[in-house]
Amino acid sequence: MAALQERVRALPKDPAGWAALGMAYVQQARATADPATYDRAESALRTSLKLQPSGNHLAETAMGALAAGRHDFEEALDWAMKATATNPHGPTAHGVLADAYTQLGRYEDAYRTVQRMVDLRPDSASYARASYTWELRGDVRRARDLMTRSLGAAGTLDERSFARTHLALLALENGDPRTAIAHADAGLGEAPRDTALLEVRARAHAALGNAEKAVTDYSAAIAIAPLPHYLLGLGELQQSLRRPAQAEAQYAVLRAQEQIRRASGDPADVDAILFEADHGDARKAVTMADDALAGRPFIAVHDAYAWALHRAGRDTDALEHADQALALGTRSALLHYHRGMIHRSLGHIAQARDDLRRALAIDPRFHPLHAPEARSTLGRIDGTA
Repeated sequence: MAALQERVRALPKDPAGWAALGMAYVQQARATADPATYDRAESALRTSLKLQPSGNHLAETAMGALAAGRHDFEEALDWAMKATATNPHGPTAHGVLADAYTQLGRYEDAYRTVQRMVDLRPDSASYARASYTWELRGDVRRARDLMTRSLGAAGTLDERSFARTHLALLALENGDPRTAIAHADAGLGEAPRDTALLEVRARAHAALGNAEKAVTDYSAAIAIAPLPHYLLGLGELQQSLRRPAQAEAQYAVLRAQEQIRRASGDPADVDAILFEADHGDARKAVTMADDALAGRPFIAVHDAYAWALHRAGRDTDALEHADQALALGTRSALLHYHRGMIHRSLGHIAQARDDLRRALAIDPRFHPLHAPEARSTLGRIDGTA
């Protein structure tokens, strides 16, 4: 970052320098969720586009990444399409385009765009996106193989950390927390302040019953970047440990962040919707999810909407969105748990049993609060509890 800032000071009329600085700010903002950093990114990119209004694929690509970071995926799509038209052979622009298609629920377009990205440059970034397309479709083996290739092709510390984080997540979310810890430890050996690696290791420690190690890792991640899913993860872990004061401390920060979001008019993220559904006002969570889904019809938003509707007592509507969340065949214990509980409320006992069994088969320790509830509900269904 310092080198890029020095470059634009030395060459203030260089559009490529401003575009590179803008993209660096975008990447920093994604890691910190700092709105001011997104504003700095936009300022740098607008300067680049003012200096070179046409044919500026670097700034166009970065503007797409900026819009995606702000969860404005229609705008991200527009910028990414401009960038790929300006430079049809730019793999980074195709990556931003694929991300926008994915979040807009245009999965087949996303798959084709990722394949184009791989064809243009089979590198760490393209392998990582290819991995995600197979993860969405429930093919964990292929997703893991491609993410391993991404790690092997990684040329920077950020790329290695990203690949190790997602290898850890693939292991953790498929019931193998020990392998997740091994991947996280390897990554943290190089990047000890990487918050994504700290968070996934915290979740893996929690799955293994190492509660204090989990709290330590969550707390370290939050001290660096208090992202909503870190706060929610630690709060729900503390709640599962029957530490209400410690849990409430995390929830209070989440509520303050939600006030800031509402004031800014930004759409709610999945974690904010789930938090409101489970720890706040379910009807408010439905409204938040309805607004989010309008601009982001992605499977995770369908799932959050389904859960909010369920918690608000609207299970018939909830089931429609729970089905959409699983329509690609995504292998997710949480998504199956949510649908299983919706089926249970609707009296669909066989379907509830199937989904709850599936959730626990994928990952028997998928959530500190919901996994025990899945087991107890399944026990009541089977007559063993």
